Amino acid sequence: MKIKPLGDRVLVKMVEGESKTAGGIYIPQTAQEKTQEGVVLAVGDDESIKVKAKDRVLYDKYAGSTIKVDGEEQLIVKMSDILAVIE
Repeated sequence: MKIKPLGDRVLVKMVEGESKTAGGIYIPQTAQEKTQEGVVLAVGDDESIKVKAKDRVLYDKYAGSTIKVDGEEQLIVKMSDILAVIE
């Protein structure tokens, strides 16, 4: 299935957080914080969008709507919820 966001929205693949602390303690999936980093998969057609596909971005903690595409969780966020591009 292919998803194309509309307007000023961006489709982001969430990057999994670390499952082990610096001290070597494993953190179960249920105790991990929601990730705030992802990779842009697709962008809407609004001219105000400043990211492109394959950019690594940081976004607001509780931003967007989570969807499942081919069994994989992805996030649709507004451009205003994207905080930074990671270079």
